[in-house]
This record gives sequence, structure tokens and C-alpha cells, in this order.
Amino acid sequence: MGNWPGQLKLPEDLKNLSIAELKELAAEIRQYMIRTVADTGGHLASNLGVVELALALHSTFDSPRDRIIWDVGHQSYPHKLLTGRWDRFPTLRRYGGLSGFPKPSESEHDPFGTGHSSTSISAALGLALARDFYGENYRVIAVIGDGALTGGMAYEALNHAGHVKADLIVVLNDNKMSISSNVGAISDYLGRIRSDPKYSRLKAEFEQLMNRVPLVGKKMVESAERLRGGLKYLLTPGMIFEELGLTYFGPVDGHNIAALKRTLRQAARMKGPVLVHVLTEKGKGYPHAEAAPERFHGIGPFDLGNGLPRSKKKYPTYTEVFGKTMLKLAAADPKIVALTAAMAGGTGLSRFAELYPQRFYDVGIAEQHAAGLAAALAAGGLKPVFAVYSTFLQRAYDQLVHDICLQNLPVVLAVDRAGIVGEDGETHQGIFDLSYLRSIPGMAIMAPRNEDELQHMLYTALYGAPGPAALRYPRDKGEGVPLSEPRLLPWGKGELLREGKDLLIVAAGTVANAALAAADRLAREAGIDAAVINARFVKPLDEELILQWARRCGRLLTVEESILAGGFGSAVLELLAERGLALPVSRLGIDDRFVEQGPRELLLSLYGLDAEGIYREALSFTRVGVPGGAP
Repeated sequence: MGNWPGQLKLPEDLKNLSIAELKELAAEIRQYMIRTVADTGGHLASNLGVVELALALHSTFDSPRDRIIWDVGHQSYPHKLLTGRWDRFPTLRRYGGLSGFPKPSESEHDPFGTGHSSTSISAALGLALARDFYGENYRVIAVIGDGALTGGMAYEALNHAGHVKADLIVVLNDNKMSISSNVGAISDYLGRIRSDPKYSRLKAEFEQLMNRVPLVGKKMVESAERLRGGLKYLLTPGMIFEELGLTYFGPVDGHNIAALKRTLRQAARMKGPVLVHVLTEKGKGYPHAEAAPERFHGIGPFDLGNGLPRSKKKYPTYTEVFGKTMLKLAAADPKIVALTAAMAGGTGLSRFAELYPQRFYDVGIAEQHAAGLAAALAAGGLKPVFAVYSTFLQRAYDQLVHDICLQNLPVVLAVDRAGIVGEDGETHQGIFDLSYLRSIPGMAIMAPRNEDELQHMLYTALYGAPGPAALRYPRDKGEGVPLSEPRLLPWGKGELLREGKDLLIVAAGTVANAALAAADRLAREAGIDAAVINARFVKPLDEELILQWARRCGRLLTVEESILAGGFGSAVLELLAERGLALPVSRLGIDDRFVEQGPRELLLSLYGLDAEGIYREALSFTRVGVPGGAP
């Protein structure tokens, strides 16, 4: 095909291509995605699986007039390539480049922003109802994975769609996986549909047979349709969707463009909500991704030849240290159980799941249920540890308040990917957890400055906390410090890293290391003697230590890898106000904005949260007496 894609006016020209040409374009798209993601990193396996589906959708419907919404967005790369972003694709996930997820500000072909799971059907239904309100005429299509169907929000939307009978199409992309292998009854149900090739033909064959029977055949078909225990319920796949009020089509081979186009055209002629069940292979077209789709779900830059990561980590990641510490503690304490929301690998719990299957609960993409389940496990006398990404824990706020903290249940939240996450951008940055956790009565919050401290905090959360406790740590490699035996930390006590007299810097989390480096530079280059405290505890604060050194130094700088509103710096300000201590205070963190995509190191620098940024802020604040802020 060569440069043919660049010569097409996409997506309009797709309607003029033959099936053979669309297949050729599919192969070109796959190779382009593999080459690009090998360089930029990204969500490869899921995108390789939907190339034909994206071609079928865009050659059947008229985007942007017709609205196509990709749930989560992990599978939106072919859509981006087919909607005018071919030339910019090499900037994927880079600072200032294309987002790895659908983004309305990026293209009119992205009608709704997605980045978290199970939201597309709600969005599609809302757009369909708005269309009907204004008397307009366009199609709305939601593409949702089978993994996303473990999220309750998807069923709330399906239930509502079946009730209001709005015209919309839900495409169920069934690749038998989300990020980790799917779990639960819905996965089993879809598996039964997939596994029996006769299943999708039985209802039609039954009707054809009965209609040949004189006089009574048609009545038998009608009776079976009416009876809840009748043959319709035994023979028709997708009956759960039919019961919710959606017309079911499928299963359809998701790599057969002709069959996909034919089924989508048929679905478009139907009134009311329709579900098209499509079977795809995650990682299709790249043998390494086909063999290890979970590893290639979200991957950094890799070698095209062998599929292995290009860069070797010098030190283990915080996630890896957490996972190994869980194994160590669980071996000694049979009451420790672990929970995850479809993220066993991502949270470092895969080995735990293998060694302790009876003590491991993967609830699927259902963070609310995970938090509520953890609360009940604690009420039953177990020691639950819920490992979850910061950005996804947001989805369970009510359960944190109502189920866990209100009852003061000893649940441990292992909040992974807290702070600036990096290339996944706005939808995945973990910058809000300090604010939304700190406001809940009874919730303790810890933030380690290195991987050894992470071990001690996990141990302290399990054996020293008076109630629920959260420990938040970044998506990053560790500092390379030796790992000691996990032990109890003094409850609510910080750590003085450096004495000083001109300025107090109080930092929460790994930014304490940058603060210490900045303080050493201040003394060396500017003659400013700064004391540095590693807070360790965001809640409860070490009030005595902070107040003692704040009085000595006369001015205070807080540093946090978090949104400033309601975060760690706010907690310190509240402490000073309550104790009547008036002194100049500057806060470094994320101001009132969402953080864009880009390498973690670059974003930390842009927001003044590296050693250089802390040095500049401290120098300006100390000499001028006015917070300078990040540039």
C-alpha cells in the first residue's frame, strides 16, 4: 500500500474502498501502530484487536455527524488514524502530542472524552437523548469492551437505555480480557455464547422449523416468545441484553470486515437500542502481543524484534516492592487478604494471586464493590488490602466514607500511581487522592519517600493503625535504598532529614528527596540554611515536629505531588492557623488545573516539583518573602 493512507481523505474515502482494499488498509494500520507504539509506548494489544472494527464503523457511519464513543479509550488508536490524525500519530502520548485517549479538544471526531471504564453507554445515551430533544437525525454508537461490562455504570446505562427505547447502537468488543483476564458471571456468560458455534443459529432454526408446521407452528413460536421459561430463553444468546430492552445481534467475527459492515447496517435500521456482539483477538497481528496481551495492554517503548522493553530498570518499582512486601507479610499472617479491580498485574499482586488464590479477590472493573467488599472483609475479622490506582479510587468515594470510615474498619488502601503518572495524561494523573482522602474522618494517610519506607508503612497500616489507612506511592522506580525488615513506624510522626534556621521545607512523599537535594544546594550556593522534614504522615500530621521547626525558621515551604486545594499544604496551613502561628508560607504543588500528558520527569520539572524547582521557589521565597511559584 505504501503511502496510500496519506493520500486518502479520511474517513470519507473509506466508503469508496472495496473489502480487499479495506483489508489492505487494516494491515497498514497494524504495522504503523506497532512501529509507533514501539517508540512511544502505549496501549497496543487492545488497539490491534479493533482495527477491522474501526474500519467497519467508519466505512458504515458518517463521523463526525454520527457520534462514535470508545469506552475507556484503550482501543481508540485506529479511530485516530482514520480521522485525520495519521501524520501526527508519532507524537502519541508525548508532551504536546496526541492523547492516548479520545479527547474532544483534539478532534471533532471525538464527541466525548473517555479514559475511565464503563462510561461510554451513559455518554451515548445522553447524546442520543439530546439528539431526539432537538429533533436531529444522526446515529450514536458506543464501543465497549467485555471487561468494561464488569463495571456497574454500564448496566445502569443499559437499563435506562432499554427503558427509554432511544435509538443507539452498543458494540460489545469481546476480546475475553480487560487489562487482566476477566472475572465474574458476565465473563462466564459471554464465554458460553462464544464457545458454542451453534448457539447463534438455534433460535432462527427453531422459528424456521415451526413456521413450516401447518396451523400450529406459528402459534408455538409466539408461545415460546411469551413464556419466560420458554425456548426463547433457552436458545437465544444475548438474552440478558434482550431482557434489558436491547435487540441483540451476534456474535460476529470482529476481524471480518464484510460481516461487520453487514451487521452494523442491519443494526442501524432497527428502532430502539441495539447491541452488536463482536468477537476480537487482543494483540492480533503482532505475535508477541498475541502471546502476552496483558503485558502489551499498556507497555513502554519496546524492541520490535523480540517485544522486550528497551530500557532496563536500575531499581525495582514501588509497585514491585509493594507486591513483594505483601507476599512476605501474608506468609506470616493468614488473615491478610488482597483485593484488586481488574488490575492484578498493574498493582503488583499477580504473584500473590498465584500463591494465595483463596485470599485474593479480583472483582473486575468495579471499584465501588471492591471498597465495600473490603469493608465487609474487615468487619468479618480479616485484614484486607485494596490495591488500586489513585485515579480509579476516585470512583469509590462514597464507599470510602460510608462503608469504611464511618464504621472505622481497618481497611488498608494501597494507592498506586499517586501523583503525576505521566504519558496517560489528564484522565490518569493521581493528583486528587490527598484531598479527597484527607477530608474523611478517621482516614489515615501515609506517603513514603523511598521504597524501604513503603514497606514499613504497609506494615504500620496493617498492625499500627487505629482504623482505615491509605499509603500512596508513585508510578516510578525506587530510590535504590537497601530494603530492611518491615517494622512499625511511630504513629503520626515525621522525620527530620536536615536541620536549618532560615527556612523549613516540609515535604510529603518522594518529593522529600528533591527537597533535601534543594536544601543542600541552597546552603552551598546561596548561604541559606534550610531544615527539611519528611512528613511521612499527611494525616495525622506530626504537629509537634512541624511547629517546633516552623518557629525556629520563621518561614515555611510545603511540597506535595498533589493538587493544592485541600491537600498536604492546606493541612499544614490549617495547623498553623489553629495554633495561632503567623508566619510566611509558600506551597508547591499542582494549582487549579488538570495535568497534561508527558514524561513524569518533565512534568515534575514543569510544575516545580523537582530539586531545581524547589530550589528556585525556596530562593525566591527566602530572599523576597513572597511565594514565587512554578513558572
